[in-house]
Amino acid sequence: MRTQKKQQLRQLRVWRIRKKVTGTAERPRMSVTFTGQHIYVQFVDDNQGATIAAASTRAKQADGSQLSANVKSATLVGKAAAEAAKAKGISAVVFDRRGAQFHGKVKALADAAREAGLKF
Repeated sequence: MRTQKKQQLRQLRVWRIRKKVTGTAERPRMSVTFTGQHIYVQFVDDNQGATIAAASTRAKQADGSQLSANVKSATLVGKAAAEAAKAKGISAVVFDRRGAQFHGKVKALADAAREAGLKF
């Protein structure tokens, strides 16, 4: 299958999911995006169209090292995202994995966020 066709099918899958998954001010959408190098997490209020809190691997760690897009980093980003959400008063979220399968990095990030106190 051509690359362009794969990208088109993935975009259609993302749009189909987004029609069903929406976030509100009291229960925002936790949107998780993975690239080849980084992991991004945003807490979005879809009623206002605003990002409430965010976390990613682009932020430097305390020891000055940079995280990458792997399971170990996904665990750390999940904990950081949960802490950022708790700081903004968010305790329950709607999980939006943007069409990615629930294993590997996605599962590690979700489990770390749950352990840090977020309810899905």
